[in-house]
This record gives sequence, C-alpha cells and structure tokens, in this order.
Amino acid sequence: MENQFITYQKAREIIASNLMQIENISVPIQQASGSVLAENFIADRDFPPFDRVTMDGIAVNFKAYAEGVRIFPISSINPAGIPQQKLNDPITCIEIMTGAMLPINTDTIIPYEHFSIIDNNAVLQKFNVIEKQNIHFKGSDIKKGTIMIPAGKVLSSAEINVAASIGKSNIVVKKLPTAAIISTGDELVDVHEQPSDHQIRRSNVYGIQNTLKSWGISSVLNHIIDDKEALKTKIKKLLNEYDFLIITGGVSKGKFDFLPNVFLSIGVSKHFYKIQQRPGKPFWFGTSKNNKRVFALPGNPVSSFVCLYVYVKYWIIKSLNQQEEKVYVELNKTVTFAPNLIYFLEAKIESSITGKLIAHPIKGNGSGDFANLTNADGFLVLPQNQSEFQKGKCFPFIFYRNISL
Repeated sequence: MENQFITYQKAREIIASNLMQIENISVPIQQASGSVLAENFIADRDFPPFDRVTMDGIAVNFKAYAEGVRIFPISSINPAGIPQQKLNDPITCIEIMTGAMLPINTDTIIPYEHFSIIDNNAVLQKFNVIEKQNIHFKGSDIKKGTIMIPAGKVLSSAEINVAASIGKSNIVVKKLPTAAIISTGDELVDVHEQPSDHQIRRSNVYGIQNTLKSWGISSVLNHIIDDKEALKTKIKKLLNEYDFLIITGGVSKGKFDFLPNVFLSIGVSKHFYKIQQRPGKPFWFGTSKNNKRVFALPGNPVSSFVCLYVYVKYWIIKSLNQQEEKVYVELNKTVTFAPNLIYFLEAKIESSITGKLIAHPIKGNGSGDFANLTNADGFLVLPQNQSEFQKGKCFPFIFYRNISL
C-alpha cells in the first residue's frame, strides 16, 4: 500500500509538503515575546541617531589639545537629553555627560579621571588623549533603512529592545495554531480519578499539552472511548474548531484500534501510516476535508514523545517558515541496535571540559517506560542501515528538556 511503513526521511518530506498556512496578526509589544516575527524590523533612523558621548567628562576641540592647550576653561555644562550645544571658543571646553549629543565644534571627549577641575578650569593630569575618543558616531551601528531583524526570528528580549528602539508599539507576528489533544482507550481514567486494577491514568495528553504550551500553542484535552461512532462524532466536531489534532492511541493493529477506519469514513486523507523507526512505528498523518492536519501518535508514552518532538514539532517549525535547529552530540559508549530501523535512543547530556556535548545513552524498559523519560534530556537519532554506533562518534540529538550546560 502507498506510503505504508515509510522511512524517517520520507515521513519528513511528506510532512514538509503538507504545511499549514499561518495568518499574520498584530500584537502589542508587551505581548510579543516568544512569537515568530512576520515582518522585517527596519531602522527608522541611523543608530545611534547622533554623535553620542560615551563618557562623562569634557568635550574639546582636539586641535587645541594638539597645539598644546592643557587647561580648558569650562564654558557650560551639557547633560544628556537636551538639544545640541555649541563650543564657541576652541580653547575652552564643555563639561558633558554620557548620552549627550556631541557639541558643535568639538570632536573629542576627555573623561573626568584624566583631569581636575580647579577654579572652573579643566586641568589635564594625563596627556594620552586620542582624537575622536569616547564618541559613538551617528550611524556607526546601523544606517537608516537597514533590516535590523528579518522576519522569521523568534522574539526574545533582545529583539523586543530593537522593536522599541524603532517605535514598534505593535508587532506583526505569526498567529500560532490551536490544537485539540485526544486520548482514546477504555482503560484510561483522568488524573484525578482512582484507577481500578485494569485501568491507568491518562498521562500522555498532559505531557503533550505542556509541550505545546512551551511552544506557545494553546490546546484543549479530550478523551474518547473506543467506540467508532463516538470517535467519528467527536473528531468531526474538533476538526471544525481547531487548526490541528493530536491523537494518542488507537492506530495499531488491535481489534479496538479504530482510528484508521474512522479517519477514512469522515474524509481524512492519509499521507502515511507507520514509519521504519523505534520507538513510534504506528504513526498516522493525514489531512481533513477542511484542510486540518491530523497526527495520530502511538499510545505508548515514549513512542508518543518521540513522534511529537520529531514530527509534530518539525511540521510546526516548517509551517512558521523557521529553520530547524540541529545539534550534534558525541556518544560516550558504543551502542548496538540490530533492526534495520532508525533508532531514537534516550540519552542524558553533559558538557565536557573541551566544550563538547557528550551523550550518555539510557536504555529503558521499552516504549511504555515513561518514567525513564525523566532521566534523559532527549533522543539520539541513530541512522537506519547501521547496527553499531561507535563511542566517540557524533550523532544528531533532539532535546525535549531545556538544560543549562
């Protein structure tokens, strides 16, 4: 069957060809942090916008100093934040503060520690003055009309500073999609309930929701019992209300794994089903009649986590027209894996004294061992068609934890 049991590379190609068209919205600058910029930040003036004094001291005409003047009468005081002043007599000086405009007829700033003030005269104590010192000249950082920050950048405090400096009280950003997260299975009860011996609490969906929140995406949680009609009715409703769906469980080969048939019956077109990987093989991806994306993840927690970070995050990043971050780490011990599958192996990361990121593989008890996720920082991506991965070799790494190295 077409797109049945495909490779990791093929799955990502298909996902990249089925991106979501994301709207642009304008938000107040106070609400923009963490958003994806949808416009270029363009300098509306030179930066700095004037010849800016960078030290407290005196402004002088260097020619007078070069001709031997070492005592400069102070003609006036020039604080920051006032219009540009003028030095009328070149053998005098203006006492000046950091941030002020350089006065007309001056070109050099001598800091306080190089002179003493005696009877309103600046008497130089040190004579190593350099022409044009301690001045941040107009346009030396950025010229008017220059693109300061390109569209597509995630806005941090640094970019917010730039936005404020060019007068962007409102910023055009990408409108992040909304998601519905659905768990399926009669064996699941909610977190506040006491499970019977044959039941377990729902956990995957809370981890997924928290992850989406960290990416700036709002979501709602839903649970649907293993009943075809209930699945059809609820999924059709959610496809009309949210931009994409993430479903956990119900896509394997069990008699109560109804989702593939349910998707077919409500007109959700399949792009692929099953990937040549471990964990996370039974992963279904498709598009509804109203152009909403559906990600049906395996029910086992580790498999679900892998598919969320490897594929759903990739789809979101590509839809936002962002570049995927690539991190490589060094294995600290040899790993063997016989199946001809791509292998996502949990690992703990540390930083070596030489500056390398070192991966310590952590082998758990299978894709249901969600507790083992707490011991790791992410997944090593060990390529297909290889059975031994040597200590000291570098491989891609996908973080699911923000860590300080």
